[in-house]
Amino acid sequence: MNPNTLLSGSNPIITIERHILETERKFPGATGKLTNLLYDLALAGKYIASKTTRAGLAQILGRAGTINVQGEDQAKLDQLADQAIFDLMDHTGRLAIMASEEHEDPIPIPEQYPTGDYVLLYDPLDGSSNIDYNVSVGTIFAIHRRKSVVGRSGTMEDILQPGRSMVAAGYIVYGASTMFVYSTGYGVYGFTLDPDIGEFILTHPNIKIPEPPRYFSVNSGYQVLWDQSVVNYTHWLQALDAPDRKPLSDRYVGSLVTDFHRNLLAGGVYFYPADRDHPNGKLRLLYEAAPLAFIAEQAGGIASDGHQNILDIQPHKTHQRTALYIGNRSLVEKAEEFINA
Repeated sequence: MNPNTLLSGSNPIITIERHILETERKFPGATGKLTNLLYDLALAGKYIASKTTRAGLAQILGRAGTINVQGEDQAKLDQLADQAIFDLMDHTGRLAIMASEEHEDPIPIPEQYPTGDYVLLYDPLDGSSNIDYNVSVGTIFAIHRRKSVVGRSGTMEDILQPGRSMVAAGYIVYGASTMFVYSTGYGVYGFTLDPDIGEFILTHPNIKIPEPPRYFSVNSGYQVLWDQSVVNYTHWLQALDAPDRKPLSDRYVGSLVTDFHRNLLAGGVYFYPADRDHPNGKLRLLYEAAPLAFIAEQAGGIASDGHQNILDIQPHKTHQRTALYIGNRSLVEKAEEFINA
């Protein structure tokens, strides 16, 4: 009998480490550096999950009393998650440079450590305004290969790469359970953290966004600021223009990772349009929109700013903002149809 099946019936227990290693073996010449980097991120996810579940007991809820580069109040867990990722990444020799939503400038690798082949961009704790209310939050990451000279510190050229150049992207959602979802360009895979053994176990192999879609997710409280085309699109989703057509259900949490994760598994569209107050959009291209667009496309969906594919946008600054429509291809293309009409 195969010992892998003893505890799980007919299906072997596949940890995230095993899955990443087996994927790597399919590619001759793979060095294992990306494998190790992804496992480092999984370790960061375990650490952050352990803190989010104990936040109230550990007295790390609430505001930190500081403002990040976005002009937003930082939560204490924002700072903890940001520092945890840096501390687990800075010394490994796998990264050339990092950039975080919480920092105005790129984060260099300390001089005492070697630099590596990859670039890490991350939002350490998306949806942190919801932390105090026990609503799910998450970490988002994108990984690129460096473009600058190997052996030296990374440069802005390494960071300002379009989403198409990503070699991996993913997110970790901290909710009723902790899930790590990632792609290296060959499908999307989801792992659930088993707290008893402290390991991520494969629970969602080869994720595809279902058809027909079920949900749309948007903060309709800002509708007064939207362009009429976005209002019309929302009415179309609600089937107000055709009462005989079944409307989609509106589900909006306010944590991008959580809303995207639900729609990835159930089918739907999340959108945060440009508006009068944010004519270029509000979400961050490098840290939020592009990595989730990479995941969506690998799952059969698509992401757009309303005019072009998010993955094709060439970033010009580290904290560039964008509008975002992401989810089932049919729903995102319909949004573009309304916006460009």
